[in-house]
Amino acid sequence: MDPSNAPHILQRLGRPQAIASPPRSNAPAMAATAFVLVAMLVGCSGNSAETGLHARTKVPSRDGDPRAATSAAAERLLHEQASPPTETSGVITSVGLPGVGPRTLAGIPRASRQVLLITGQAKDSSISRAVLYRRTTAGWQPGVVWPTQNALKGWTDDHRLGDLRTPIGAFTLTAAGGLLPNPGTRLPYDQSFSFTLRGRDFLGTPLAGSFDYVVGIDYNRVRGTTPLDRQRPLGPEAGGGIWLHVSHGGPTQGCVSLTRQHMEELLLALDPEQQPVVVMGDADSLRR
Repeated sequence: MDPSNAPHILQRLGRPQAIASPPRSNAPAMAATAFVLVAMLVGCSGNSAETGLHARTKVPSRDGDPRAATSAAAERLLHEQASPPTETSGVITSVGLPGVGPRTLAGIPRASRQVLLITGQAKDSSISRAVLYRRTTAGWQPGVVWPTQNALKGWTDDHRLGDLRTPIGAFTLTAAGGLLPNPGTRLPYDQSFSFTLRGRDFLGTPLAGSFDYVVGIDYNRVRGTTPLDRQRPLGPEAGGGIWLHVSHGGPTQGCVSLTRQHMEELLLALDPEQQPVVVMGDADSLRR
């Protein structure tokens, strides 16, 4: 978000101790403030500023790329995507997509054959889990379960700048990036020093490395552009910079985080030809 909004956001949040979980290892209360300020200046729940060296990397071919198998799980996911089934119907069904109701289902594009389903424990919880589903003629086939974390205050149908909640809904996944080189994803990938992150989170845990790998969630952003893009089609007050990124061990500002290994597996599995979508929210909201 724009650094000029920092005083306004902090005023809305009040004292950091009132919203933060008790710091681990008696970390100073100012850690929560540091996280809010750093995240606003660098990314995740705000408008990132590209101030560092900016270099795009070419997406490598799947064939013969030694990086395309960082783990057995990633290898299996790639194998599942190698031969997509022939689709005989344009109708999206919930067969095999547990906990997803008709309203949520309606947000999934008919052409999508990959859905990353992120289910939160409760509306006000920052704990969630993710499963990557592959659409077949028999329905949606699940992959492995990945533990995830979302925003500090949980989920919302009406995300606003600085509300510390993750938006609920179905959103396309069209671009990735990070501080580190492309690990082998077929999504457009933007490597940039602007993904550098410092400071500590709400629990006092260092944030360094959180943006080593990110996938831009197409909430209030232009599809296909770098996750660093600052355009906000719904206006700046609706927030933005909502990403999938590497976990720093605690709740986020508005993004969803996975372990580094699981982020690598996800990046390798996502296929733009399958028009991947993330469907996310708390369990009760997803059932609508």
